[in-house]
Order: sequence, then C-alpha cells, then structure tokens
Amino acid sequence: MSYQPAFDLADIVAIDVHTHAEVSERGQASLSDELNEASSAYFGVEGNRKPTIGEMAAYYRERKMVAVVFTVDAEYATGQPPVPNEEVAEGCAANADALIPFASIDPWKGAAGAREARRLVEQYGVSGFKFHPNIQGFFPNDRMAYPLYEAIEELGVPALFHTGQTGIGAGVPGGGGIRLKYSNPMYVDDVAADFPHLPIILAHPSFPWQDEALSVATHKPQVHIDLSGWSPKYFPPQLVQYANTLLKDRVLFGSDYPVLTPDRWLSDFDTLEIKPEVKPRILKDNAARLLGLGEAG
Repeated sequence: MSYQPAFDLADIVAIDVHTHAEVSERGQASLSDELNEASSAYFGVEGNRKPTIGEMAAYYRERKMVAVVFTVDAEYATGQPPVPNEEVAEGCAANADALIPFASIDPWKGAAGAREARRLVEQYGVSGFKFHPNIQGFFPNDRMAYPLYEAIEELGVPALFHTGQTGIGAGVPGGGGIRLKYSNPMYVDDVAADFPHLPIILAHPSFPWQDEALSVATHKPQVHIDLSGWSPKYFPPQLVQYANTLLKDRVLFGSDYPVLTPDRWLSDFDTLEIKPEVKPRILKDNAARLLGLGEAG
C-alpha cells in the first residue's frame, strides 16, 4: 500500500513535522528500555509513552492536525533493530487523513541504504528521511553517508537531522554511550553545501549551538528549522527573533510526540511573541510547501 495524503489542507489546523513511532504493532521498540526510560524521565513524559501508529493517528485526527511520523534506524551503533520503515509507511497509508510517513535509514548501510531509500519512496510513498547523528554514531558530513544523501536529493524529499543535545541517554552513566558532538548543526552545513537541492530540516532548538543553526539556515536557502523537543517558553530569544523575520518561511512546528505533546507545545506557543501573520506559516503553511502538499493559505 503506497501512501497518498487524504486530507484537505484547509480543514487542518497544524502540521506537526516531528513525531516518533516508538513501538511496532508487534511490540518491537526502536530504543532499548534503558534509553527509553531515561528519555521519559528527562522530558517528564506523562501518558502513553509508546502509542502505536494507529493510536497516534487517532490522537492527531481528534485535534484536526496531521503528523509526520518516523522511526530511528541506528542498528549499527546500538544493535537494536528499529521499528520497520515499511510498517510506519503502511500505518500512515492506512491513516492518510492524519499521518505522513518519513523513514530512517542507518547511514552506515552505504549503497544498500541508498537502494532502500529509493524503494521506500517509489513503492511506499515515503515523504522524507530522519537522521539522528547522536544515536547513529556519525558526523553528518561523513562521506560514507553521501550515497544516501545523493539518493534522497534525487528523490526530491527532505532530510531531517537531529541537532543539539538529546534527552536520549540523559542521566544514564556515560550518557548510555551517546556522544553529543555529532549533533552540531555546522556538520550539516557541509551537507547543505554539497547537496544544494536537498531540502534539509534542522530538528529542535539546537542547544548549545543555536547560533550555528541560525547561521546555517540563513546562509543555505534549502535549510529549515523545526521547533520540536522544547516547550516554546524556553526558546532562546534569537530563535524567536529569526522566526519572526529572516526565517519566517522556513521555521516549522514540531512537537517531538510522544515525549512532548502538541497540546503543551501549542499552549506555550500562544504566549510567545510571534507576529500574527507568522504563526500560520510556522504551524502549517511552511510545512505544506516543504512537503509538496500545496499552498495552505
């Protein structure tokens, strides 16, 4: 079953570009129990930490929102098989009124990963790809990942990179072996330069490298920033300033559900000093254009 969106942009209030498929229908998790528990403690997660894709669809449908859903394939570094990309894509296809599928391919797969990317887009309708350099254990500008980026660029879909500190491994001795150095957005600047037609999303306020992320996004016109993983009340002032001005067309709503709910994010976003004409761009219009869904306005 190949994904085709089944929603009318005019009928939805927001597009959440950053949510996680944490568990498969068969109960397979993409992270170890230790890392999952550490992440839950770090974010103070309340409610269902491991919703199925069907449950995620119901959650977003009730709110008249659409969510981008992905797993994280970091099997080379962690030994933990991910939630299958095919299952995510099929689950989104079955709930195409509320979900949009992204995939995740371990960059250590090399040429095999590039072939997988093409298959997932052409056969399953996958709309983008998620990378988590911390968990996958690689610098985004490592040339071993370039065949995969080349395929994604040719396919015309976005690549989303985790940037900044991660709650995964936080508080575990040694951070669970997860190294923060990989998530400096300046490493993604090389990718943006070497693949000038690849749409890129820098995920999260990029603590402690927020200024680096803003620099990359203002310099490279295909680079966007999603605002997931943080409550808006903690956004650094320079991020708010750029979202209101130079990057008003390239900043995206993302929650990081299920670790942060869109309800909490949107409640705190309402208190942020974002210009009225910019809010709909952040919540829906920019994502709609980036994902090829048409103009929302």
